[in-house]
Amino acid sequence: MTAAHTGSDHHGPAKGLTRWLYTTNHKDIGTLYLWFSLSMFFLGGIFAMVIRAELFQPGLQLIQPEFFNQMTTMHGLIMVFGAVMPAFVGLANWMVPMMIGAPDMALPRMNNLSFWILPFAFAMMISTLFMDGGAPNFGWTFYAPLSTTYAPPSVTFFIFAVHIMGASSIMGAINIVATIFNMRAPGMTWMKMPLFVWTWLITAYLLIAVMPVLAGVVTMMLMDIHFGTAFFNAAGGGSPILFQHVFWFFGHPEVYIMILPAFGIVSAIIPAFSRKKLFGYASMVYATSSIAFLSFIVWAHHMFTVGIPLAGELFFMYSTMLIAIPTGVKVFNWIATMFRGSLTFETPMLFAVAFVVLFSIGGFSGLMLAIAPADFQYHDTYFVVAHFHYVLVPGAIFSIMAAVYYWLPKWTGFMYDEKLGKIHFWLSFVGVNVTFFPQHFIGLAGMPRRIPDYALQFADMNMISSLGAFLFGASQLMFLYVVIKAIRGGEKAPDKPWEGAEGLEWTIPSPAPYHTFTTPPKVD
Repeated sequence: MTAAHTGSDHHGPAKGLTRWLYTTNHKDIGTLYLWFSLSMFFLGGIFAMVIRAELFQPGLQLIQPEFFNQMTTMHGLIMVFGAVMPAFVGLANWMVPMMIGAPDMALPRMNNLSFWILPFAFAMMISTLFMDGGAPNFGWTFYAPLSTTYAPPSVTFFIFAVHIMGASSIMGAINIVATIFNMRAPGMTWMKMPLFVWTWLITAYLLIAVMPVLAGVVTMMLMDIHFGTAFFNAAGGGSPILFQHVFWFFGHPEVYIMILPAFGIVSAIIPAFSRKKLFGYASMVYATSSIAFLSFIVWAHHMFTVGIPLAGELFFMYSTMLIAIPTGVKVFNWIATMFRGSLTFETPMLFAVAFVVLFSIGGFSGLMLAIAPADFQYHDTYFVVAHFHYVLVPGAIFSIMAAVYYWLPKWTGFMYDEKLGKIHFWLSFVGVNVTFFPQHFIGLAGMPRRIPDYALQFADMNMISSLGAFLFGASQLMFLYVVIKAIRGGEKAPDKPWEGAEGLEWTIPSPAPYHTFTTPPKVD
């Protein structure tokens, strides 16, 4: 390993900003991803607060419908591409090399590049808020022709930003695949890898498969806007339905990209706090692979209302319901792991158990949406909003928080404040349920999504939902405080921070980051 590879010069480790700009160390890059993700989480959260403040009462209170639509678009895009995905990539950067006994990621310079292009992509996307005509206003799914024929001029910048994010994801995924294939420690066979590594390997394959599809669909949009093609314009012989097919062929596996690493995290935490080995390890690996495969053949369940043939409706309905089987296997295995275990409920375990319960609720409402004739009623109502937020907030985001609490002692060398962690959990748990549970009812009662005004009968539930959102949003400031407090010091973490869970948390220690040495480490 050369001095350049360690991110240092001949006089010792790089310092200050230079260290972060040029670092090729997987722990540094993981840290950069996690901080970037947290900043995007707060920004996307502010946009969500604007949405919920407007919906606090019927009528138009604070903002115009146009700006409301810009907020829903930016909230969705930033949370999906800016908060959830970079957080999981950050966790993978930190933990995968350690778990497989590798000294670093396989492609360290590409690792650095894949992170540093992200801030530019999001700066460009956020800058659209200040452009003539405003930010994109067509929702995070950017359906054509709304996003092509009727879009504001800023849509071109949005397309470029999406391309850069996709490039970042593809590079990160290739790096993870290369690392897991080539750099496992001797004796680390496939069926001995921790489940977090397995879930990320499968997720990386999904990313490599579907990110080019996203690049394709936004390139077709660009052609329609600037070069006179008519891919999605019916007046020119194109089809708006084609857009939905291509978008959802990316979009549905994308949803699983945001939840599979969460399965890996929960599969690490529940055994540790149950003081038992994970129940059914092999079945978990096969279940994860099955979910990934099935995610490619269910895309048109988002499109039951566009008039696809009855045979198509039946196929997509049954294939969607099939996903419940491997998912059920996972939930069963987590519960079986806890059964008769020696359980303790520190903060990571609280988040993990809440994940299992609330993600299951999201799964059941997903099954309801899979029933084609029923979906005609649910489609584009708040029931869908409730469903996917139950999957993504107590699903993806709770698992990320569980992972941060669980691995913080390893990352920082200090224990976090357990009491504050538990307060943060309970505030978040109450906030999430008060926000999203009522949305099932207003959705079933017929309230459409992405509308800034609503009929009087939805007022009470919307007020409750908004209050829950403000509680959840405010409680994340406590999360930030707990993390910073742990980084700055406190009670020193023991070698095995979670007592009694020896050997279940991480397998093989990896070398300390180079910048903890006074001189660069010598590597044979």
